[in-house]
Amino acid sequence: MIIRKRANGFARLVKLEAGSGKGVAMPEGDTVWRACRQLDAALAGQMLVAADLRVPSLATVDLRGVRVREVRPRGKHQLFRFDNGLTLHTHLRMDGAWKVFAADARRSAGPEHQIRVLLTTATVQAVGYRLPLVELFPTAAEEANLGHLGPDLLGPDWDLDEALSRLRAEPDRTIGEALLDQRNLAGIGTFYRAETLYLCGIHPRRPVGEMRDLPKVVDKARALLRANLDRPWQTTTGDTRPGERTHVFDRAGRPCRRCGTTITLEIFGPPGQERRSFWCPHCQPL
Repeated sequence: MIIRKRANGFARLVKLEAGSGKGVAMPEGDTVWRACRQLDAALAGQMLVAADLRVPSLATVDLRGVRVREVRPRGKHQLFRFDNGLTLHTHLRMDGAWKVFAADARRSAGPEHQIRVLLTTATVQAVGYRLPLVELFPTAAEEANLGHLGPDLLGPDWDLDEALSRLRAEPDRTIGEALLDQRNLAGIGTFYRAETLYLCGIHPRRPVGEMRDLPKVVDKARALLRANLDRPWQTTTGDTRPGERTHVFDRAGRPCRRCGTTITLEIFGPPGQERRSFWCPHCQPL
């Protein structure tokens, strides 16, 4: 990986944060996949000369001398696997970010008190800011800790039939809620939910049990995530210009690109898990 020096004295290799370019959103599977690929390029095969896990339960853990084997995504989760048989598990949720600097660089990516994880090798520093979830467990126990997650839309072991089976297990549930449940399929969030359902012509409150075209919906979601793996900004329109990247997401009150009908916004979901939902009343009738 090329390190570009900057005049202010530090080099930033990776900036891994949420967002489709507008508004606030939790990073989705493609963003996390890209982040882990960049973290893996920076850390894999390198020995840690310092490690600081700034959460009370892990404050005394010493990872010095441990080598990073790989960094892999699992849906929206990040897994740092070490050669001592342990895995560091983190999640960005709404506010987290991973940033990588040259080891001798002056960090200026955020206040020191926001750092939750600091992994240092001879050449780089990987810094986890505002991470709401940081835990360490045996690599052999990954399935025990993450086995509740559904098939990963971007994983090497993607299983469409298993994802469909999990979605259909609650036929009265709305498709909008079911798609966001990571126990059904891992990696999709509000951005891809809105865009997938629009492109499939399906209202987000349509019950799963009424859908004969469920495989089409899941395949579309996976195709959209895969199409954005190498893009710095997510787009489902093929246009990467600001304001032109989406069909309905973050476009409430604006005209549908297809029919001109005003895009609708609703916040719904289980108590405590309400999320923004966008759709076109004409193209996605209930």
